[in-house]
Amino acid sequence: MVLLSPLLLSVWQQFMNVDHWLFKLINQDGASKLLDQVLPFVREAQFWLPFYLFLIVFSTLNFGIKGWWWSLAFVLTAAVCDLVSSQLIKEHIFRLRPCQDPLMAHDIIIRAKYCPKSSSFTSSHATTHFGLSMFIFKTFKEISNWWVLIFTWALVICYTQVYVGVHYPFDVVAGGIIGCMIGTMMAYIFRKQIGLVTFGNQ
Repeated sequence: MVLLSPLLLSVWQQFMNVDHWLFKLINQDGASKLLDQVLPFVREAQFWLPFYLFLIVFSTLNFGIKGWWWSLAFVLTAAVCDLVSSQLIKEHIFRLRPCQDPLMAHDIIIRAKYCPKSSSFTSSHATTHFGLSMFIFKTFKEISNWWVLIFTWALVICYTQVYVGVHYPFDVVAGGIIGCMIGTMMAYIFRKQIGLVTFGNQ
């Protein structure tokens, strides 16, 4: 086991090097004036309030009582994702955010309004948005397969978190994986307890 430690350490260091390389690729090389103006707003929850409202209205108008249960499960999915990422993982695994790391001072463009001092791992934005996307897809896929495009929403949020300088790519990838697991679990519970949602449900 002792003999493997240097090898594992070397592999981990290479992994971190790739993570930093990808960060620079997105944060610096991928910079544009248009994205500088748009993406900082995209990561704000207020920006997506009309979309959240649309989902709730859409579900309650089309699926009757199941739509109300769906809306509750949607909110609970967001709460569970945030709890797991912000309270469970971040409290036990601390990683300095790129915008807080003095070693990254010459390799970063900070576009966020503020840089949180909390752990960078995992990205709660990624966990929550991939969790919600998976929940939406798993519960709405019988209505239309086009709901798979909802993952584009989550991908944009994750890209934005790296672009503005508050997370490394590994943070958002790990958060996205955890979010997908939570979203799948919540969708399974919903379908088990409430059933499928189809147009005309009462």
